[in-house]
Amino acid sequence: MPLQQIVAENLHALRLRQSLSQEALAKKCGISVSYVSMLERGERTPPLETLEALAKGLAVSPLVLLREPAPEKRQGRGR
Repeated sequence: MPLQQIVAENLHALRLRQSLSQEALAKKCGISVSYVSMLERGERTPPLETLEALAKGLAVSPLVLLREPAPEKRQGRGR
């Protein structure tokens, strides 16, 4: 799976697990809601600074966003 897709799936799953809206996460990270949406759909690749801000906003290590999810944990979102 491409790294961009891994980040997209992990970002989406972590945000939902924490019951955060895209708007709430965007505000915590200082980025736009539309950018969060594009990242979750795998349409954009975040620079390291944004990856770090997302990890901080989700209170996880940046490595968590980069790890390939176990097959049973994948969202099955048609990607």
